[in-house]
Amino acid sequence: MVTEQTNDPLARFRAQDLDAAMADASRKQGVVTPMFDVIAPRYDAFTRLFSFGMDASWKADLIDAVVTHAPAAHRGMDVACGTGDLGFSLAARLPQLHLTGVDPSAEMLVIANQRTAAHGRGRVDFHLGEMASLPARDASVDVITAGYGFRNVPDLAAAVRECARVLRPGGTLGSLDFFLPQNAVWRAPFLWYLRLSGNLVGWWWHRTPAIYGYIARSIAAFVTAQEFTTLLQRNGFRVVQQRSMLLGGIGLHVAVRTETA
Repeated sequence: MVTEQTNDPLARFRAQDLDAAMADASRKQGVVTPMFDVIAPRYDAFTRLFSFGMDASWKADLIDAVVTHAPAAHRGMDVACGTGDLGFSLAARLPQLHLTGVDPSAEMLVIANQRTAAHGRGRVDFHLGEMASLPARDASVDVITAGYGFRNVPDLAAAVRECARVLRPGGTLGSLDFFLPQNAVWRAPFLWYLRLSGNLVGWWWHRTPAIYGYIARSIAAFVTAQEFTTLLQRNGFRVVQQRSMLLGGIGLHVAVRTETA
């Protein structure tokens, strides 16, 4: 019985102090990756439910913006790709593009690869990996997308620098993510709603409230959208578009790698 509990990813997740783990870069990935392995089969449904269906339009807006700035891209990466939503969408819009999706969750990639087979998209492939160590040579990628990815990395600045490393000068980075709202009056109810609704769905689907309540914790430990813009600018990017939704709780960024990155 003890062995079964130890080998149960949900049991290991319940046993952790999540707030402490989120604040510790050496432990964060060890929380995030097993969590996404557990929620992979219902991740897309949860995202739609959690955003009241707005997630689809946010992702469409990101793809529109990326295509506008990188219409001739031939080599792309979708980092923290999950089940491949952004990657498939971008490949559909840019028929000349070959895209590699990278994610640390093996279970997410199982679903992404199943979708690849179903869609018959020979130009999209997926690899297990982390944003701090991308499988690409320096200056070899034309475009990178990241959907809800930067918030989950242990070292945000390192992940931004790694994207700058693999992008060619003039290459485009497009990111959609949750952010800590700048307005403190809005911040408290925003995080309260995310924690409450995440806990409810986590209990309903997995009998583990924190598995989706984690989102509020990750946002509370994250940066504001403007702080992310500043970080991009300090690490080799020129931000060409920044848009906030939900009063700063969601942010869309499009940035171009400078010559000096």
